[in-house]
This record gives sequence, structure tokens and C-alpha cells, in this order.
Amino acid sequence: MTDPQLDAEDAKLVTLARSARARTRATQGAAVRDGDGRTYVASSVSLPSLSLSALQVAVAMAVSSGAPGLEAAVVLGDDPSDAAGEQAVRDVAPSAVIHHAAADGTLVPPG
Repeated sequence: MTDPQLDAEDAKLVTLARSARARTRATQGAAVRDGDGRTYVASSVSLPSLSLSALQVAVAMAVSSGAPGLEAAVVLGDDPSDAAGEQAVRDVAPSAVIHHAAADGTLVPPG
């Protein structure tokens, strides 16, 4: 269930983040859209030697692919708070929109 407040492109990010989270059974899913309209989708990583939020992984994928900035991001999960991931987005694109959503895709306030 996506929020009717989102435009179609941002609603697509929510859908992609939900699918990444469900596919991997991770705690979070995330999706970002770059300046060319390409999307990067990720889930959180939790290994004994490496821990990254879904948003951190999605930003790293975009940057390593040569993305020309970011337009929007979604982080989704039972707890969609992600200060480090949000900072990674801001490092690449200070004015990018960051949406937070519950596991069902409903927008929630950040924090």
C-alpha cells in the first residue's frame, strides 16, 4: 500500500524497496533514483564483519555506478530510521528528497 501523497516515480521507489526487503527478509529495504532516472535497490546487510543499512547500500551502488547525483530516496522497514544512510544521501545530493516508510509502504515521519 503506497501513500497517495507520493508522485508516481517516488511510489515506484517504495514498491522497489518493499520488494528488496521481502526478497531478502532483511530489516530494511531502500531505493534511490539518480539524476538520469535510474534506480538502485538494496536491502540491509548484517554480517559478522560488515553492517550496512539498506540506504547506505543503495547510495553506494549509485555512486559506484557513476550516478550523476540523486533525486529521491526511500528507506522502508519496521524501523525506517537511518541517520547514517540519510547522511550518505546528503553527501551525494544535499537537496534530494528522502521518504521514510513502514513495512507496508505507508509514509511515516522521519526519526
